Amino acid sequence: MEHPLLRPASSYDELWRQVDFTTMAIPERFNLGVACADRQDPEARALTIVERDRSSHDHTFGEVTASANRLANALAALGVGRGDVVGLVSPASFETGVGFVGMFRMGAVALPLSSLFGPDALRYRLRDAGARAVVTAAANADRVREALDDGGEPVPLLVIGGEGPESYEDALAAASPAFTPVDTAAEDPAFLIYTSGTTGDPKGALHAHRIVFGHLPAFEAIFEFYPQPHDVLWSPADWAWIAGIMDILVPAWFHGLPVVVDREPAFSAERAVWLMREFDVTLTLLPATALRVIRASGIEGGGFAFRSVASGGEALGADLLKWSEEFFGATVNEGYGQTELNACIGNCASVYPVRPGSLGKALPGFTAVVLDDDGEPVLDAVGELALDRRTPSTMLEYWRNPTATAEKFRGEWLLTGDLARQDADGYVWFESRKDDVITSAGYRIGPGEIEQSLGGHEAVAMAAVVGVPDERRGQVPKAFVVLRPGVTASPELADELRAHVRTRLAAHEVPAGIAFLDELPRTTTGKILRRALRED
Repeated sequence: MEHPLLRPASSYDELWRQVDFTTMAIPERFNLGVACADRQDPEARALTIVERDRSSHDHTFGEVTASANRLANALAALGVGRGDVVGLVSPASFETGVGFVGMFRMGAVALPLSSLFGPDALRYRLRDAGARAVVTAAANADRVREALDDGGEPVPLLVIGGEGPESYEDALAAASPAFTPVDTAAEDPAFLIYTSGTTGDPKGALHAHRIVFGHLPAFEAIFEFYPQPHDVLWSPADWAWIAGIMDILVPAWFHGLPVVVDREPAFSAERAVWLMREFDVTLTLLPATALRVIRASGIEGGGFAFRSVASGGEALGADLLKWSEEFFGATVNEGYGQTELNACIGNCASVYPVRPGSLGKALPGFTAVVLDDDGEPVLDAVGELALDRRTPSTMLEYWRNPTATAEKFRGEWLLTGDLARQDADGYVWFESRKDDVITSAGYRIGPGEIEQSLGGHEAVAMAAVVGVPDERRGQVPKAFVVLRPGVTASPELADELRAHVRTRLAAHEVPAGIAFLDELPRTTTGKILRRALRED
């Protein structure tokens, strides 16, 4: 187990001062695949795989290392070399974890892609990245083949569970378990993740091996000073995205901690609660959506081994935060980050108080400000949230897109594209994405506060708010609501929900209309796809 970077502290200032990224001793030569495998006890548990029938089996770090070496040799035999991009289209599994470690070890660039992607989404990303090979689960293989059947450069596949010359298992069986890891620099690229692309073409955020040194202090704070003896991690976060990779898998293996993986692809409250109890999970990352699903299920809380629960993606609000802490019997620390610079703002409830509805404060070593239109930091005013780019977590660049890369930065600030305000104590309060702002009769309305208000009503499971055209006010808020099981939509309920908002927020924030949906449209990262709602 690696020695933690953080020590318990009695105040936020004492905690924050423990990390200075400008002087941090990051090794010049560093490889994530070595850090996550070779430095661990080969007999220690690395993964517990829970099958759909609820049976389970373990894998050790020794197994991860041997299989990663075999994969590196198999990819090399296909012509993959240092700096080449390799697609990884597979849900969380032993093979996916091996895929990351093997690609890191050989100096290749891992390109994780969601199993939810269709052929068009796969084609754009694989071709834009110039993938030299693809490792894919059998369930995704046909879509990958269709994506690559476009007359472009042929790309070899290794299919997990496949047959014939594309068989992943056969390729690894034929490869040597001995491999000398490439001597990579900490600044060398390790993986490439495409943003969800709600507007325009997706952009690939390229990250270096050094990224882990930014995530370690962030999650040591959010996870209440992990690693601790007997810590076990699980999360439904997809390993195709920065949260699954860098909030769960890589830091856990860097610390030599086991990760539980559920092979059931569909999230359900009952199964999630069973799994967390059955496998004594002590740390998890659950987005607000998952928390609401569990709350709406009516399952009784308690009986967990949790030390800390993390959440992110949107502010929980006081009601959901309080319920979550009572249900899990543990602190719930929210965190904020982006694909381009993840895990930079959040809470550590044992050190400084949580202010419900806020994103928290800049985590140890990070600096967050809100900039006005002139690029100057402001307090208690809405502006664009910006982060000091001088951290190991900051992306190297947008892949082959120097224009977009330049636009992402303003001097030493990384511009998030999120509107927020920061109070005098440093807490950051999210307002909206810049393109989600509703301008109504001169008011600038962020949908988040309205959504939280609706979410506090006993009939509502989830809500999303967008601006729709209005002849008199320019725009007005419109709400899209998913009701809890057993609740029936009606005009009377819509009126009740509007009255609920009116009593809690300003009159100009009351939705002019409420539409009831069975589910909200989402990106593959789980974010609400507001563009689709605007077009409704």
